[in-house]
Amino acid sequence: MCRFTGIQLLTSILTILIGMAQLIPAIGQNLSGVVKDESGQPVLAANIFTGQGQEHTHSNEFGSFSLSGVQLGDTLDISALGYASQKMMVQDEYFDHPVSIVLVEVKYDLSQVNVSDHRYNTRQLAKFDLTTNPVTSSQEILLQLPGLLIGQHAGGGKAEQLFLRGFDLDHGTDINISVDGMPVNMVSHAHGQGYADLHFLIPEVVDRVNYDKGPYRANVGNMATAGQVAFETLDRLDESSVTLEYGRFNSLRMLGLVDLGKFSDKTEGYLAFENLLADGPFDSSQNFYRTNLFAKMSHETEGGDRFSLLASHFTSRWNASGQIPQRAIDQGLIGRFGAIDDTEGGNTLRTNLGVTFSKNLGRNSFLKSNAYLTSYDFQLFSNFTFYLNDPVNGDQIKQKENRNLIGFNSTYFKDTYLGSHAISIQTGVGLRQDAISDIGLSHTLNRKTTLNSSYLGDIQETNLYAFYDASIDLGRLTINPGIRIDYFKFGYDNHLLPTYDFQSKDLSLLSPKLILTYSENRNLLYFLKIGKGFHSNDTRGIIASNANPESASNKLVPAAYGADLGTIWRQKKRFVLTSAFWYLLSEQEFVYVGDEGIVEASGRSRRLGIDLSARTQIGDHLTFYEDYNYAHARSIDEPAGANFIPLAPIHTFTGGVTYRHQDGLSGGLRLVHLGDRPANEDYSIRAEGIFVLMPICSLN
Repeated sequence: MCRFTGIQLLTSILTILIGMAQLIPAIGQNLSGVVKDESGQPVLAANIFTGQGQEHTHSNEFGSFSLSGVQLGDTLDISALGYASQKMMVQDEYFDHPVSIVLVEVKYDLSQVNVSDHRYNTRQLAKFDLTTNPVTSSQEILLQLPGLLIGQHAGGGKAEQLFLRGFDLDHGTDINISVDGMPVNMVSHAHGQGYADLHFLIPEVVDRVNYDKGPYRANVGNMATAGQVAFETLDRLDESSVTLEYGRFNSLRMLGLVDLGKFSDKTEGYLAFENLLADGPFDSSQNFYRTNLFAKMSHETEGGDRFSLLASHFTSRWNASGQIPQRAIDQGLIGRFGAIDDTEGGNTLRTNLGVTFSKNLGRNSFLKSNAYLTSYDFQLFSNFTFYLNDPVNGDQIKQKENRNLIGFNSTYFKDTYLGSHAISIQTGVGLRQDAISDIGLSHTLNRKTTLNSSYLGDIQETNLYAFYDASIDLGRLTINPGIRIDYFKFGYDNHLLPTYDFQSKDLSLLSPKLILTYSENRNLLYFLKIGKGFHSNDTRGIIASNANPESASNKLVPAAYGADLGTIWRQKKRFVLTSAFWYLLSEQEFVYVGDEGIVEASGRSRRLGIDLSARTQIGDHLTFYEDYNYAHARSIDEPAGANFIPLAPIHTFTGGVTYRHQDGLSGGLRLVHLGDRPANEDYSIRAEGIFVLMPICSLN
């Protein structure tokens, strides 16, 4: 009953707002046009202001825009990140035919970032960071989300450990990561829920990054509680190149970028390959090996529609020394870089095929659809307790799975006007289906012998969703309501049972969102975000729970309720400060612990904190950046003093300085700090923090 009430309330609010907009008469006329670069490619998110800044709009993925309230003789101010600003006086003929605007590429500059548009300011800041800060690995790309920290353990083949907003995210439980619309997170994974291995992405092919913190975007669903990161790859290369890098511990990286040129006037493509080798610093060689292959072809039809096809293959294998007990070092049994079980490690591979089609429907509307197919294999050997459980054979475990992932999403975009007020609409549907075979946990010896199996079976998990999002411009105030509906079906076939018994559960979720922004001027924006999100749990945990999925859906798929209050401020064009006070309440959840094959119940939790991010540009070459984050994380149902959340980060900081010259030489210093954290519920055990200062240098 409450779900229908929420929809009715949202509908009523939209009706009132639209009605108000219709009562306000438009002043001036509508002007439409298209923004392209010198090569004829459309420019996304170009800002088009009238001279006084009273009316403004932005260009869509086809470069198209429509601006209301324009009068003859007005001056248009056009700007975009990476392009020289341009001014145009409105002529009579502009109202008869769409105006064509060509922007000239220049160096990226903070003054080009438009902080007054909440839909694109984080995307523009991320693009600025990606351009000015050298990135040497796919892991470091994740640092483009301010406040997100990464760590690596048990060899370079595993997905990174992630930290954000008071969450030890493990390998991705509460952050949604995607590449070109294709999900990176693996639901119901053998090692951990939401496992997000981004190693298949070659950093040099990343074009744009779009991020957000909290559960506030209707087009992003599962895992997007602490935040979300969406990567978009290049459609074309400017030139071919070959790079060879060598470092300590026999570390070798080979990179090739091959521009295939144009197959026709409207079709072009490129290839990228990457190979990494490393022995690591440990007594037992890591023997790390990774290979990436990536290919992409783009085509534009005569009508301006766009089509792209990507294919990639990634494979990796490694040995790992894992964690070691301090007492073993103190007793002289092993050195600091030794191992109790040096047969830990693993291997993994992922093959992707993705298709994206954007259909220009005219009148500032288009349909963007993409479909993807992924084949994925994973095998990991770990030993956390050495000889505690089995003094003879040791406690090594193997986690493995074979997965086929298929899905699609399709979104309709429309920019229109009611009276003089701009309305941007996004509405879409999508499907994701994971078919996981032989997912299991077993006790092994020396990687070769399986002693016994704790879990072994097949999983079928389906997520069908739909969403609606509207951005209503009421002058300085913008109202952005959204709603999302998700349907899940979880199925598990336990191979260890004596007879076939496929079990399944299904449930649906409703997630409302609302963003309010107030633009004081082009340089100052206030925002308030509230919304509901969720992360699903492992299918085996859901099937094992005796709860009824309909009456206890918030437990089987726990909800997260968030709120952000903050501001984005640009001072003197080359300083941008973002600040936010935030709150996140997570409901009761059941978590499947992949390392032990058990379901753990944890109570409700509350997190609140402060985010501060600053970007400063001095001259054309020098950039300073800093991201500081404080989080206060507590369990709600535990008594004070015993309600700390183990390993939840409290203070995190990333910052640095970079220098980039026009000849391609770049370098700088990067600082990463993760403060001390509680290692248990009463903070009697402390996980010591880390402080890393890294010099960076590259020549492109």
